Formats: sequence, structure tokens, C-alpha cells
Amino acid sequence: MKRTRRDLPKGAVLLVWVAISGRGSTLMDANVSRILIALLFILTGASNAQELSEGVKAYVKISAPVIALTHVRLIDGTGAAPLQDQTVVISNGKVESVGDTSKAAVPTNSLVLDLHGHSVFPGLVGMHDHLFYGGVDSLTEMPFSFPRLYLAAGVTSIRTTGALDPYTDLGLSEQIKKGLMPGPKVHVTGPFLEGHNPWGGYRFHPLAGPKDAEEMVNFWLDQGVEDFKAYMFITPEELRAAIATAHKRGAKVTGHLCSIGFREAADLGIDGLEHGLVVDTEFEPEKKPGVCDGKVFDDPVRMSRLDVNSGPVHDLILYLVEHHVAVTSTLPVEEVSAFPGRPPIRKELLDVLSPEARTSFLQEFTIQHDERFIHRWWKTDVAHHPRGAALKKEMEFELAFAKAGGLLLAGPDPTGEGAIVAGFGDQREVELLVEAGFTPAEAIHVATYNGAQYLGQLDHIGIIAPGRQADIVVIKGDLSTNINDIENVETVFKDGIGYDPTKLIESVRGQVGIQ
Repeated sequence: MKRTRRDLPKGAVLLVWVAISGRGSTLMDANVSRILIALLFILTGASNAQELSEGVKAYVKISAPVIALTHVRLIDGTGAAPLQDQTVVISNGKVESVGDTSKAAVPTNSLVLDLHGHSVFPGLVGMHDHLFYGGVDSLTEMPFSFPRLYLAAGVTSIRTTGALDPYTDLGLSEQIKKGLMPGPKVHVTGPFLEGHNPWGGYRFHPLAGPKDAEEMVNFWLDQGVEDFKAYMFITPEELRAAIATAHKRGAKVTGHLCSIGFREAADLGIDGLEHGLVVDTEFEPEKKPGVCDGKVFDDPVRMSRLDVNSGPVHDLILYLVEHHVAVTSTLPVEEVSAFPGRPPIRKELLDVLSPEARTSFLQEFTIQHDERFIHRWWKTDVAHHPRGAALKKEMEFELAFAKAGGLLLAGPDPTGEGAIVAGFGDQREVELLVEAGFTPAEAIHVATYNGAQYLGQLDHIGIIAPGRQADIVVIKGDLSTNINDIENVETVFKDGIGYDPTKLIESVRGQVGIQ
């Protein structure tokens, strides 16, 4: 990647002219002039990073008032086919122009990056991206490691989608906004809206009825959260009250539901549904209204037999689209329990785990894939494993939902016995969307544009276009032919500042599971 500095920013030119004319001379020693110009350039360039703390600046790779990404392959987030040999000009944190390199007008004051052989796409908008880790037999807040890993992987915005420690999430969001910590833009979801959950223990506040749901929503909106997630044992009356209260104040409610089916949730006015068909209990023949029964929950054999192209499931898809209910794809966490050999274990993932977390993960991973499911289902044929069939059915459902006009969102849900880690899981989600039948450009669209649309941020993020924030991921390779190249992140621009993913990942080596 070549870098060249072209000429001087207009502001610096003006300052030089003022300095010269102020001395009453039209001539100046050439060496002195060059020194002054260089100093002014340094000062002007540094102004773009002045809002960042010294600790955050340590992870900055590229910072200049005007940057030109030339000769890139562009996936702009709209779902359109990739464009070859494009130039993207970034000015003061925003995209100034996008166009053919042969015709692009690159400002003379640009820092020019020659990116032959690279692809760029909008920063990922992770829509089910917790700030806690689901390994080492517990759920532990990761306020240090997870923001860095999200950013390093190209995730520039996240929705936390359920908080165990909302004050930590809110404080972290502010620290990142102020430039005191590296990380993505954090849209904080409030604590889980849960009924009497026999599985949740002390981690959840059990709602005592509709009035309690209303008060809880209002309290956390006052604290600064942006939306809410209803959870498995919430009653229909509590969910109705929570949705109505949130909507009065411009907030949204999504849900990982069990007691309530998707169609009923749509009737109650819910804005989104998490995980997709795999958690929708309305097709369980033994399902009782308003009850979450572990005996009928998440049956892979039942799910694998559902037809998404006709009948009740197809009708549900059309119903959700008609009621403008979004669905969040979380394929990585479904893949963990699918069948042996999945997901592939990346060395980078193991490197960031603490020794205890790594040991716990490897033990659980081995048990899960070598014993729990093969022996549980008395099968050794991976191709016909019921969990694998259920994963494929979920993929079919999500593709059909999107093709029908539904708003499909994307996020990995970093739990899954520790197999899903911030950032790495977001990249895997995009890879699995392509496996599900989306083109690479369509998968990027789901993981960028759609999330921005749901968050009401599409005027700022989600696509690479003039006027949008310069949240841009630079990868080595061609996503249009090999989606796995999404793992080859070289630079992540957030608001026009280019961060170094290698340094970010290295800074959390051995820390996931601890902090």
C-alpha cells in the first residue's frame, strides 16, 4: 500500500501566505518556506486526532484531514454489485466523493493510499453484539477486550442487544465517544425484559406485571439506553406494556422469545425478533399460550422439517414483513451447536482468550462436537445430523425473509460456550450469510445498511457515499470472489480515523475471559 502526500491543505496555504505577507515581502528563503509548510501540515493533520486520548492514538494507523483511497474494489453497502478501480475521498471524517479512479478529482492536499488488490466496504453494524463473554461457565463483562476486538474486525457500530451490566455499557459508550477508549459506536440496549425465568437466576429482574414493565422501560430510558430486548419468559401483557412505553419515547423493542410466538409478538407491536426461526415456538404442537416450556423449546428435528416456501412458515414471513418486524440473523451461535467440525477454530481467536477461557473453550468444544450431539442423536453422519439440518433450515428462512422484503439484521451473539468472540463472530456471520445464499454484496448490505436503517442512522452510516461518516473497512483481497477475505482486515476507518487491527488485537492477547 503506497502512501503519498500531495501538496498542502488550503488552510495551511492561507496561513503561509499570511505569514509571508505579514513580513512585507514576496520572497522567502526556500528552506524556511518548506519547514514552515511542513510544520503547518503536521499541525493541521494532527487536528484530526486531537479529540483522541494518547492511549487511543497508539492504535491509529492513518490520520489526515483529507485521505484518498485509490484503486479499490468497492462494495458500497447498498447491495449493488462491486465496482472495480474506485477512489474514495475522505475529508474531515466524512466521505467527500466516490468514483472511478480514472476520473476522480483527488484534492491536492490528500494523503493518497494506493490500494490495488484491496476491497473496501462500510463499517459493520453489529446488531446482536454483547459486551459480555459467554465462556468459562459464566457471562462476564468484557469492557476492555471486546470494544477493541469489534473495532479490529471492522465493526464500527454495535447494538448491545441485552445488558447484564447496563451502567458499564453506558459508561463505555461515553468513554468511546469522548475518544478515551478505542472501540465502535455503542448503542446501548437496556437490561433484559424478563418474566419469572427459572433458568436466569439472579442475573435478571423478574417483571411483576405490566406496570413493572412500564416503570422499568422508563427508568432505563432516563439513564440513557436506546432500546430493549424482551426475553424468554415475559408474558404477553408485560411485553405489550413495554412496547407501548418504549414507542411513546421513540425507543424500540426486540425479542428473544419463547413464551410468545413471532406472530403474536408482531400483533403486540414488537420491532424486531432475534435469532430467527430457531427460537420461534409457535410451530411446536405442544406449545401452550404464554408459556415457555423447555420440553418443546428448540427441537432441531421439528425445525428441520418445516417448509419455509409454503404453508404456515411462509405465511409468517409475509406477516412479519407486512408488520415491519425486523429479524436478526445470529448464524454463528447457531453454527456452534450444529454438528462436528463447525465452526473452524481461528488461531487469532485462541490467542485472545485467557488461559482459563481457552482451556474451558477447548474442553467444551470437544465435548460438544464429539459427544453431546453425535452420541445424543446416535448419528455419525454429519450431513444428516439434525442440528446441521436445523442450521440449514434457519439459513433458508433468513434468505426467504430477506427476499420477501423483510429487514434482516446481522450479529453473532458472542456466547455459545465461548466459541463466539467479539469481532471474529461478526466476520463469521457475513461468511455464513453467503453460505445461506446471499451474494457477498447482499451479505454486506445486511450487515451494514440494514443495521443502520433499524437504528435510524442511515443518514450517517451503513453505506459508502458522499456525506456519510467515513466508517470504512479496508481488506486485502476480493470479497466478491472469496468472502473469507473479510478476515484480512488491514485498516478500519471510524469517522475518518484509520485504526490498526493488528495492534488492537495484540493489545488484548490473553485477555478475553478476564476483562
